[in-house]
Amino acid sequence: MNEQHPTDAERREPGRAELAVLGSPIAHSKSPAIHAAAYEVLGLPWNYGRHEVEAVELASFLAQCGPDWRGLSLTMPLKEEAARLATVVDPVASESGVVNTLFRITSAPDGSPQWAGFNTDVAGLARALAGAGLDASATVVLGAGATAVSAVLAARTLGAMQIAVAARRPEAASELADRMGGNVTALTLGDEPAFAPTLVISTLPGPAGGAATLPASLLTVPLFDVAYDPWPSPLALRWAAAGSIAHAGLDMLVEQALVQIRIFMNGDPNTPVADEQSVLAAMRAASVER
Repeated sequence: MNEQHPTDAERREPGRAELAVLGSPIAHSKSPAIHAAAYEVLGLPWNYGRHEVEAVELASFLAQCGPDWRGLSLTMPLKEEAARLATVVDPVASESGVVNTLFRITSAPDGSPQWAGFNTDVAGLARALAGAGLDASATVVLGAGATAVSAVLAARTLGAMQIAVAARRPEAASELADRMGGNVTALTLGDEPAFAPTLVISTLPGPAGGAATLPASLLTVPLFDVAYDPWPSPLALRWAAAGSIAHAGLDMLVEQALVQIRIFMNGDPNTPVADEQSVLAAMRAASVER
């Protein structure tokens, strides 16, 4: 990230603060419950809500955030627009072009808020994959959108030697593979990868996974599906029918939220919060409550 850090006053000692998850659709999001559980353990009187916001509405939403707003979580379809609107971005967000976290760093002379943008999806997914004991050395990523970019970077973080991006539109897969470069190749959904995969990461929307054309061999490989509601997802049901293992994206949601909370508290994704294991345990418990 460009070297621009909040002052002590701008970081605001942890009194009352407003935070929220933005996206569309957003009613299903578990983020409010997960964040609330963390802030209760941390003893912070922070309010974390949710707001239905489309990409074309994001700039106006950010402009009206008063000084009590501390940070925001962004889900689809806002991650690329958030990257465009952030005043500064961290290295992961810069590489990916994706921002799922905004932290208020200062105000412009006219009083409008300025934001630091972060991508916590990469760290969250990498932590979830490692926690599940999955081997990312030869990974197939299903989908070519913003989350697929983070999936490629997470696989690389875990030492992937070979990565294939498979999408319904071959031009979308090729564009992402060219952008990522190195060990990333492109496939059309239904094509066999040129290597023996050890892991499949699906970033497809839930319904799309049920209808996606996939080679039968791929269904024998462990699946991590970023979808989590409903679970099992249509894609996970296909894996179960093939007698294979599918992991839900809920752990990714929790792990990336923990990194967000580090940012909201410290302005830094790498600085742990107090009693972090207890915080994480509370977040996991909240994620499975109905």
